[in-house]
Amino acid sequence: MLTNADIVELTEFRHRLHRHPEVSGQEEWTAAQVAQALEPLCPGRILTGLGGHGVAAVWSAPIAGPTVMFRCELDALPIEDLSQSTHRSTHAGKGHLCGHDGHMSILMGLARLISRHPPAKGRVVLLFQPAEEDGSGAAAVLADPGFAEIRPDWAFAVHNMPGMPLGHAVIAAGPANCASEGLRVVFGGRTAHASMPETGLSPALALAALMPAALAAGPGGAVVPGFRLVSICHARMGEPAFGITPGEGELWLTLRTLLDDDMAALRGEVITLAQDLAAQHGLTVAFTHHDRFAACTNQAEASAAIIRGLEALGIGHDTHGLPMRASEDFGLFGTVARSAMFLLGAGENRPALHNPDYDFPDDLIAQGVEIFDRIRQDMLG
Repeated sequence: MLTNADIVELTEFRHRLHRHPEVSGQEEWTAAQVAQALEPLCPGRILTGLGGHGVAAVWSAPIAGPTVMFRCELDALPIEDLSQSTHRSTHAGKGHLCGHDGHMSILMGLARLISRHPPAKGRVVLLFQPAEEDGSGAAAVLADPGFAEIRPDWAFAVHNMPGMPLGHAVIAAGPANCASEGLRVVFGGRTAHASMPETGLSPALALAALMPAALAAGPGGAVVPGFRLVSICHARMGEPAFGITPGEGELWLTLRTLLDDDMAALRGEVITLAQDLAAQHGLTVAFTHHDRFAACTNQAEASAAIIRGLEALGIGHDTHGLPMRASEDFGLFGTVARSAMFLLGAGENRPALHNPDYDFPDDLIAQGVEIFDRIRQDMLG
């Protein structure tokens, strides 16, 4: 159990991380802070540089058993922190507005408990993962040769969730988070003098037609099998000038499906729409793919392990709000381990995730630690 001194120090640790946010792929200072805080807790091994700036701490028991991994995220968001807290971001245009600073503090608290009561069997791994927000981090960690050393049998994660009662948990086996990817469509034509538009090839009509057609391909609705959602995130055409008709234009779309198998079909349909419009208007068209997230599915046995921990601690839980439209790259760890993620309420009247004034509630740190440690003890003693 954490002491009052632990809670004070873990809160200070979170506030320090909150003041110095680093976005996906740039978490060098954050990773150094994590490694420095782990060293006095004497894990048997600390790995750094996993998949970029990832850090992992490993405690091994002398008796064989499963490897149980708990994972959090290092990265912040490219959003200005507009909160009025004394620990608000000092980095312009960047902020820990998804609560990853809180998740790191939870794992650091768990590290303290493990250092005092190491596992009786098997291994426990704490993974501080880079680049979750752009969907590249889990894949990079899995591809890193160093990951073979810590490959888990079980993997667990938590995400704070404003809009829910503080400390209330949500967990269910099955689909938890949608697959998603960013699709950038670029039409190419030819500029012209604005007085003679017929001498050019403008992408305006193709761009205008693609927007409603793409939205119709992914209308959204209930998050059930077959769910597809297309969101328009950005559009640009030509130069900001009155004397030139545009010679190129681009549209940024986010594609979202409940299941991985449905993403290829939705992607193919939208690409075909763009190709047909390009041909109709005499344009070229090119595509790039970004921020790819696999669907996140909670495995039944891993979900049951979380539920047993919650019930042993008397923490209320339900399945409300699952599966979520939002994506989460933790799902990739399900390809190598029995994995599950649960949500922990951050308060009903708190700003939403990714809002410019969001701030992880410090009161959740101790509870998150307690839940993870209960799961850890149940599985490893």
